[in-house]
Amino acid sequence: MRDTGTPLRQGLRFRLAGAAAATTLPWWADALLLPLVNIVVAFVVCGVVVWLFVGANPLTVGLTMIDGAFGDANGIGTTLYYATTYIFAGLAVAVASHAGLFNIGVDGQGQLAGIGIAVACLNMHGLPSFLAIPAAMVAGMAFGAFWGFVPGYLQAKRGSHIVITTIMFNFIASALIQYLLVRVMMPIGAGEPKSSPFPETTYLPMISDVLAPFGIDVDLTLVNLAFPISLLAALFVWALVWRTRLGYAMRTVGQNQTAAIYAGISPTRIIIITMIISGALAGLMGINVLMGEQHKMIIDYTAGAGFIGIAVSLMGRSHPVGIVLASILFGALIQGGQELSFDNPVFNRDLIVVVQGMIILFVGALELMFRPQLAALFHLLTPGRNKGA
Repeated sequence: MRDTGTPLRQGLRFRLAGAAAATTLPWWADALLLPLVNIVVAFVVCGVVVWLFVGANPLTVGLTMIDGAFGDANGIGTTLYYATTYIFAGLAVAVASHAGLFNIGVDGQGQLAGIGIAVACLNMHGLPSFLAIPAAMVAGMAFGAFWGFVPGYLQAKRGSHIVITTIMFNFIASALIQYLLVRVMMPIGAGEPKSSPFPETTYLPMISDVLAPFGIDVDLTLVNLAFPISLLAALFVWALVWRTRLGYAMRTVGQNQTAAIYAGISPTRIIIITMIISGALAGLMGINVLMGEQHKMIIDYTAGAGFIGIAVSLMGRSHPVGIVLASILFGALIQGGQELSFDNPVFNRDLIVVVQGMIILFVGALELMFRPQLAALFHLLTPGRNKGA
């Protein structure tokens, strides 16, 4: 006979079931609507801040930023250029998070990958583009993967905390790159720490040049072949995480290491492999900036993109589609903010950082704040669904 428990236990079960139902949302509302609500609230709060402390009309400021980011081909191109770097960074953070790892060292892994790209590009004289470009990409991914492997190994084999080690590896990478650029790679007589120019065969083609032979005329400034590569990387991450045995093992380790061991999965092996993949994705940040725009190695070329990747991954719920959309939003904030600063110097980069911070606050730390209200609204509007539950 089935034991239904005492009335007290039955009441407790009923209240727990009711509490769970009260915060249950359809998948699309949880993945899309809830982040959208958080973003709207963040922008409303930023509008109030702008109105109170700067005295500007928030609606005018918002329209100026939207027009600067998407108003013409130059704005769209620059927005997608920034978004490309953020897509790689967000994917690197997301892959690690699925295995329960907080890889805060994406920025350092991306910066060190720049050294690999530079070394490869500077030794590609005479090679055709179809060989030089993939070789440089592989070199960048290899350097980034190595910088992710070491913290992963230390966590898996020695119990070091991945957050601490990756933070320290960011500092080590920064110091190492400064030394290499100033003492080894900087040409004699150069006035700033940078490498020699890369051979033209290593330049990533612009999208406009790629599409021109097909009769497609688009002039998206700064958008190069790295953008479609970033979309392919997003597709790769989706297939890896949700369509492969390795991805299943990563998610299992991320959810419960004890259950993973019981299922015959080695958390040690999975942690190391995950950090290698995460570092390799971080290494691809360099192809957009160094091979697509600068055509030389420069100091601090990531400009904090690795840290923005954390926010991008949080906002995108660690899903590739969400990461792409969140990256475009952050790219629009950067590009729109620059256009806004041209119109009004009061709005400098610091104000854009404030807006980013608000979005991160509401989408990350306060992501569940509006869930009960949203769930209550859904239960009110869908009574049939409530009976079924």
